[in-house]
Amino acid sequence: MALPSRRQRRLGIDIWPGFVDALSQLLIVIIFVVLIFTAAQFYLTSALSGSESKVDQLSRQIAELANELNLVKKDRNDLRVSLAQTSKELQASIAARDQMQATIADLAARVDESRSTARNQLEDKDTALRQKETALSTSQNLVGLLNQQIAALREQLSRLAAALDLSEQKTKDQDVQIADLGKRLNAALASKVQELASYRSEFFGRLREILGDRPDIRIVGDRFVYQSEVLFQPGSAELGPEARQELNLLGGALRDIAAKIPAEIPWVLRVDGHTDKRPISTLQFPSNWELSTARATAVVKSLIEQGIPPERLAAAGFGEFQPIDAGSSDDAYRKNRRIEFKLTER
Repeated sequence: MALPSRRQRRLGIDIWPGFVDALSQLLIVIIFVVLIFTAAQFYLTSALSGSESKVDQLSRQIAELANELNLVKKDRNDLRVSLAQTSKELQASIAARDQMQATIADLAARVDESRSTARNQLEDKDTALRQKETALSTSQNLVGLLNQQIAALREQLSRLAAALDLSEQKTKDQDVQIADLGKRLNAALASKVQELASYRSEFFGRLREILGDRPDIRIVGDRFVYQSEVLFQPGSAELGPEARQELNLLGGALRDIAAKIPAEIPWVLRVDGHTDKRPISTLQFPSNWELSTARATAVVKSLIEQGIPPERLAAAGFGEFQPIDAGSSDDAYRKNRRIEFKLTER
């Protein structure tokens, strides 16, 4: 076998060291790249670990502020498995963070508005409080004045109580005097009543003497009774000539007795009109009330014309409601149609 030439040997020797050097440099570069990649991976892992911690903290904050962050908490385990998923979730977190910042800004605006409103309300309350303090001061002054007035009133009450005690004693004395005066007054009234009864008896006796014993004019108790037919036509309240003549006799007797009655006796001649229970309904007399009252008034006016003082006369109408006889016969009706005269006290 032929030996290689020197050039060939030289060329073969020169290539191999260069190749080795190149391979060594490449290996060094590869190792350096691997180291760089490892360091970068370690740094990226550390950065991702820190990012995960921040994301967890941000997730907790977001969970407290908004319900949308529940998705981040749910996908947190998947975030540890896949970096790509983590990137997506990180983007979602960033979007949520932006939304949270917007919400925070809105909340801050609301807080500012609430603070402004609260400040205004506080100012209003301060104003109201100052007004209340002013009113309280005024009330205290008023209370002081009222206390002074109450003290003065108590002093007046004590004086009034003393005066009342004295007055009660006087009242007791006066009650005794009044009771005594009452007894005297009752005795005097009884005396006047008896005196008036005696004049009434004399009046009725005088009328009996003047009128004679007539069945249509009679004395019933303390009353002198005329049947209505003596003075009035049926259904009428007009006094005819004969009726006026009858009343002239009555008026003359009344004038004679009135001249004898002392002025201090408060007497009055009461004229009462009565009808029977048969109804009447005319334009002038819609009922028996009007008829009985009109008849009593006509008699009173006739006596006034004869000189009897009006203050000594009274007219009253009783209609059919004070009957003497409750029957329904003509005789009962005749008895109930009457004019009564009663000399009595005012």
